[in-house]
Amino acid sequence: MPQKELIQTLDTSQKRIYKVSELTREIRLLLEDRFTAIWIEGEVSNFKHHSSGHMYFTLKDANAQLACVFFKGYNQFLKFQVEDGMKLVAFGRISVYDARGNYQLYVERLDPKGVGALQLAFLQLKEKLEREGLFDEGIKKEIPAYPKSIGIITSPTGAAIQDMLKVFKRAKHGPHVYLMAVRVQGEGAGDDIARAIDLFQSMQGIELLIVGRGGGSLEDLWAFNEEIVARAIHRSAIPVISAVGHEIDWTISDLAADLRAHTPTAAAELVIRSWEELETFLLDREDRLKHAMRVMLGEKKEQLRNLQDSHAFKQPMTAIRNIAQRVDEYVRQMENYGMQLVRNKKDGFRSLAAQLEALSPLAVLNRGFSMTLNQKGNLIRRAAQAKTEEIIQTRFSDGWIKSKVTQVTKKEIGDDGGN
Repeated sequence: MPQKELIQTLDTSQKRIYKVSELTREIRLLLEDRFTAIWIEGEVSNFKHHSSGHMYFTLKDANAQLACVFFKGYNQFLKFQVEDGMKLVAFGRISVYDARGNYQLYVERLDPKGVGALQLAFLQLKEKLEREGLFDEGIKKEIPAYPKSIGIITSPTGAAIQDMLKVFKRAKHGPHVYLMAVRVQGEGAGDDIARAIDLFQSMQGIELLIVGRGGGSLEDLWAFNEEIVARAIHRSAIPVISAVGHEIDWTISDLAADLRAHTPTAAAELVIRSWEELETFLLDREDRLKHAMRVMLGEKKEQLRNLQDSHAFKQPMTAIRNIAQRVDEYVRQMENYGMQLVRNKKDGFRSLAAQLEALSPLAVLNRGFSMTLNQKGNLIRRAAQAKTEEIIQTRFSDGWIKSKVTQVTKKEIGDDGGN
């Protein structure tokens, strides 16, 4: 640049000088006028969910990055959780944060790239609750076979309740049905459903809950994908059947419930099926019992006819005399047996007495032997047991002799005892 032109450019007396705030405002107006509504995609980094409810993060690609702010008034309707590394598509406007002089994107809508926001929210919540164990098979409660009273949580005007009532009316001995009317779609529907589940806990006699609605889009069914509903089902002391949409529709409430029915009608069918099976079973047993009674009565009638034709029935005295004769015969046999038994016992006793007699000391005495007792009545077997001056008794077969020991002579070894 020639020196003259440079001097003219630096001549502040001829040019406007901006304040920082003025220039920042001018830039902000230019950006806001040019980028009032734009879509931009990038990868999330530095995400922070402030206690105020506002969200702050950066969208970046390989070559640049853009600061973003997502105010609470807009993000309160966000269905999924924003995380670092997530690929997102953001809609909003470009402006400048004057205090720092940074341009940034003021986000009004945020969608995951490649998958819908609701689908992503569903997958995130499913993974979270699965980690906590809310879907474990081991905690699911058994569905009662014959519930007498059930609670239904659904819209009072939808097709779902009408379809279920038709099924229940078909059963002759079906359960009592209590309806808790709730909104099943739109903002606040999830809160209504969770509150209804909790209210049923305080009602006496409710044995089963059915939570559901008819089919619809993912947005229509979203109330049954909310965390508050899943946790209400989990803490319910009453078993819960989830019946949402059609067979292809799966919701978080289906996973949290004790049993999933693919339609509301199918849920009602599951409930009354046990009653119908019981009724069929009882009718079958009734038929079998009637048949068995007819057969038994026929057999008894035949037995009675046979008795009427029998000789004993026609001439009962003859039968009685025959029986009396048999009794007399049995008595004689018993008497003979008893007498023979007594004789055998006597013979056995005599034999034992003879054996005892042969072994008795008295029998030895009868053969000319004697036995000597000391003063204490103890038998003296050897001379050494006797004491001088001791009074002893000698027993013979025919009496006793008392004597006094004047001398005790012990037999010496080798002594033949003769002299």
